[in-house]
Amino acid sequence: MPILADAHVHSHFSGDCQATMEAQIQKAISLGLNTITFTDHNDFDYPYRESDKQDMFLLNADSYLYELLKMRNQYEDQIKIFYGVELGLAPEILRKNLIFTRAHEYDFVIASSHLCHGKDPYYADFYEGRSEQEAYREYFESILENIKAFSNFDVYGHLDYVVRYGPNKNADYSYAKYADIIDAILEHLIENEKGIEVNTGGFRCGLDSPNPTVDIIRRYKELGGEIITIGSDAHDPKDLASHFDVICDMLKELGFKYYTVFENRLPEYFRL
Repeated sequence: MPILADAHVHSHFSGDCQATMEAQIQKAISLGLNTITFTDHNDFDYPYRESDKQDMFLLNADSYLYELLKMRNQYEDQIKIFYGVELGLAPEILRKNLIFTRAHEYDFVIASSHLCHGKDPYYADFYEGRSEQEAYREYFESILENIKAFSNFDVYGHLDYVVRYGPNKNADYSYAKYADIIDAILEHLIENEKGIEVNTGGFRCGLDSPNPTVDIIRRYKELGGEIITIGSDAHDPKDLASHFDVICDMLKELGFKYYTVFENRLPEYFRL
């Protein structure tokens, strides 16, 4: 498997994950990976439901780092372990996110949009009262709004995350329907030397494709983008490095020669 780094992995420090860091690390070693980057969630001002633990998406970065350094020391001869975060963006939490990202020396920051104007597309009420296409467009427009307001990140994660949960998922979805706004997103990322993530979680969600879709990854390349990280978004060890062989072949066909791993917020390139 030419891709030997999983750059999007969760642990029990994310409120939606039960897996320990050690379980994820041991699975990564068994798969022959040489790098694992933990990117646990931090989403300020998340609109919790009554059934949710009310701080489940607030990361205790100090405890998280303590555990990660312990694991790094224990497994230093077997695998590289990097300190990352998956940061939820929204314009109204700009200052909170700036303080958070400057408070610790992260190796890697993934920016994500788990919310669109205060609502999570994971839930059906995001789509109520309008067409699926209108909901998807609002989501993409919110991404552009987010990245114009906040820049302290390295790559944008699962850019078309919304498609995982739409009423028809990707049955009626294509890059072409949203090309104007998606191109604006990609152009802004490239201009500001930000990458995109190829997230294999889309396969688990029944899309039969990564997030973003292949056409968006192709367009990123056409526009001059080169920074690509590969992440399984694994919340369970069984999903670690899922479909990486498929992604490797896909990226080669699209003309990519390298994938990227971040350490100390700096990219290092590895041949596919």
